[in-house]
Amino acid sequence: MFTPEQLIVYPTQGVGKVLRIEHKNVGGQEVAFYIIEIITNNVTAMVPVANATAVGLRTLCSPTEAAAVLTSFENRTGFTGYTGQNWNRRYREYTERLKSAALVDVCYVVKDLLLISGEKDLSFGERRLLEQAMGLVVSELSMVLERSVETIKADIEAYFADILEKKE
Repeated sequence: MFTPEQLIVYPTQGVGKVLRIEHKNVGGQEVAFYIIEIITNNVTAMVPVANATAVGLRTLCSPTEAAAVLTSFENRTGFTGYTGQNWNRRYREYTERLKSAALVDVCYVVKDLLLISGEKDLSFGERRLLEQAMGLVVSELSMVLERSVETIKADIEAYFADILEKKE
């Protein structure tokens, strides 16, 4: 169970803070809800406490995990991501990964799309997914590592500088 003032991750939304736990009458039954403020866009969400695990709410990763995730972008050994499958299939896979509670799944989307962008121009939909995935990863890593969003994003993009420079 999460507590008020605790920072959590809400898949597809990003880092949020549990503001409070409210009890509401729903269909004649009292239901407890987490009231969560998503930090990046000040959106407030209500998540039933009983469904928190099902929707993927989780605590932020540890500083050790965050550092490992950040450096994982550097390692492309054995990374088979994009293998020429069509956009629709990749889009469905990426969307499922963004809904995942696992940070490594979201990182996969960032890594794959950055690698694809080295081979071809990304479509509008791909650029939006990259922006969303990058935002999710960067917001969590910046909170955990206590560094600015801009610095974390620059670090990730630096791992792909060789690919991104080829295109220019």
